[in-house]
Amino acid sequence: MQTYLAIQPLIALVAGILILIVPRLLNYVVAIYLILIGLAGLLPQLMNSGGM
Repeated sequence: MQTYLAIQPLIALVAGILILIVPRLLNYVVAIYLILIGLAGLLPQLMNSGGM
């Protein structure tokens, strides 16, 4: 049985909470968020194309 974890809403929630707590972290939080979302989108495609 395969479980599906929605990582994007979880990352967005954590990023939003961090920005509310420490507004100075905005640049870092946005940068990390974009990197993680990009990796979350690319990794499944890279894992499936490994067998070409």
